[in-house]
Amino acid sequence: MTNNKNILSRFYLLLGLLVVLAGLVGFKLFQIQFLEAEKYKDLAEKTVYRNFTIPPNRGNIYDSEMNLLATSVPKYEIRFDAVTVSEKNFKANLIPLSKALAAMFGESPAHYQHKFKKARATNNRYLFLAKNVDYSDYMKIREFPLFELGAYKGGLIAEQEVMRENPLGKIAERSIGRGNVGFEGAFNHYLKGDKGQRMKQKIAQGQWKPINDINEIEPIDGYDVVTTLDVNIQDIAHHALLEQLEIYEADHGSVVVMETKTGEVKAISNLGRSATSGKYYEKLNYAIYEAHEPGSTFKLMALAAALEDQVVDTSDLVDTKNGKIKYYDRIVRDSRIGGYGEISLAEAFQVSSNTAFAQMVVNNYSNQPEKFVNRLYNMGLNEKIGFSIKGEGTPKIPHPEDANWYGTTLPWLSFGYGVSLTSMQILNFYNAIANDGVAVKPRFVKEIRDKNNLIKDYTQEVESKSICSKKTAQILQKLMEKTVEKGTAKSIYNPNFSMAGKTGTCQTEYWIESGRYISSFVGYFPSANPKYTVSVVIHKPNPQKGYYGSTVAAPVFQKIAHKIYKDTPIQDEVFLTDIEVASSSFLNYFEMAQKYKTIMPNVKGMPVMDAITLLENMGLQVSLTGNGQIVHQQSIPNGNKINQVQPVNLVVH
Repeated sequence: MTNNKNILSRFYLLLGLLVVLAGLVGFKLFQIQFLEAEKYKDLAEKTVYRNFTIPPNRGNIYDSEMNLLATSVPKYEIRFDAVTVSEKNFKANLIPLSKALAAMFGESPAHYQHKFKKARATNNRYLFLAKNVDYSDYMKIREFPLFELGAYKGGLIAEQEVMRENPLGKIAERSIGRGNVGFEGAFNHYLKGDKGQRMKQKIAQGQWKPINDINEIEPIDGYDVVTTLDVNIQDIAHHALLEQLEIYEADHGSVVVMETKTGEVKAISNLGRSATSGKYYEKLNYAIYEAHEPGSTFKLMALAAALEDQVVDTSDLVDTKNGKIKYYDRIVRDSRIGGYGEISLAEAFQVSSNTAFAQMVVNNYSNQPEKFVNRLYNMGLNEKIGFSIKGEGTPKIPHPEDANWYGTTLPWLSFGYGVSLTSMQILNFYNAIANDGVAVKPRFVKEIRDKNNLIKDYTQEVESKSICSKKTAQILQKLMEKTVEKGTAKSIYNPNFSMAGKTGTCQTEYWIESGRYISSFVGYFPSANPKYTVSVVIHKPNPQKGYYGSTVAAPVFQKIAHKIYKDTPIQDEVFLTDIEVASSSFLNYFEMAQKYKTIMPNVKGMPVMDAITLLENMGLQVSLTGNGQIVHQQSIPNGNKINQVQPVNLVVH
């Protein structure tokens, strides 16, 4: 009897629990169906329908002639689903597929056969095969045996990713940039475009199908950026710098080529040496970010300040004190042992005498050093230029009110020690002198375009300001011409091609070790009517091979100037009747040279640069005798047959 009661009690308990459970289930169903219907409806729709972001196409970056510098291209990662493929198709296509992949990617067919068999045995549905495959190779892969059957029967999985590529390769890579660096970072708000949105419906096997939706938002492609760079000049600057870095085993260097009148940067090359391979590559944007002591290139600024203050004249005589002069406990030395004797300030600039410049500044400003420094400030040397590209270095010109101003600061300041400027900031000042004292802000971008539509024109936004009088600028122009003609840069002088500039040699890291230098040259060409201003800075060349600016940096300037002149001749306006007549007939000579490659034309009476261009285009090796602008004699008579690489001498007057 007791057992029956226990069984009955358990039955009622179980029945009660079932009733309670049924009540809870019923309540939950009621809650879902009526109280939370909208919530679960939205959840269901999100599972079946989903908004997908549509990335826009990023804008392209071009040079000034619309040559492509950066563009977005699709890249593919190729994988394989070893489960979805039937056994019949897998066996039939294993060998031919393996051979096709081996031919494209370089591994052996046996490698791929083993890989596929292992994936099949382990039910691998996501076997990696290759990445960064370009579109043309992807299209070929789609036609490979087995893969041609498609995603389901053939197991092909291709995941697309848009990647940024630079057609120039490593040339100007740092200036073009990536992410927040270079043009990519500075003009990202134009390049990036706007994302779109599209509703898709989930279908079988995890696939999503686009559906028509009134809320669909189409992506807006990014705008194109047209820079001021010129790929030809960029190539010239890159290789001229690279060659010199390799010869002198330097740590790093930079070159900037700027159009004098407009401030348009036509080339910027920044090469640093890899610590592992020793090869040079676009490591950092040294020209913009790296502030350093300029050395003797700063003498132009010091002399400009003294001329503006009217405390000196370039004819003033200075005793170079046997090449040594002491200020407090330190000695200023000239690079020439024994000094230069008594010379004018003009000559002191040309030979780059430290003792002469130290005396010039100390004798005229020792009682009021702030006057000298304030003049430098008034010329804008303590201010950033303000680039669209990020990372400009901060200039530093010490002031007498600074805590670390010493008695030796002023004389050392005269030849560029204790100063800190970037290559671009120094170039900007030299460009102003070439422009008769008017500084034009360096510019990297010409236009923003939406395909053929102009969005923004930067060519109308030329910012300029006067840094000194035209008189001072023209005095300094003549001094820089003489520096190339018979001063520290005379090794690059060419009587047929005018150049102007200043060398600089500065000891660096002298607080760590001796024998570390910065070699530089800044100048412009042609000197009579400047077209381009160029800065060359090479850091830490091997001192056993050379370290002076005249031997390390100046030849880079010369190569760039001559190559630019040769490839894109700069026509100076002349008024000589015989030159005008000769130039007018140049086209006839050129046409004859193109038609008759083996006949020597008559170049007598032609401008020497026209004659050189014509003859070098015919493959001849041209040498010159004499000084002047007109060809008077030629070693090969006109009408004679010629061979390419044949030497020809021109006598010019």
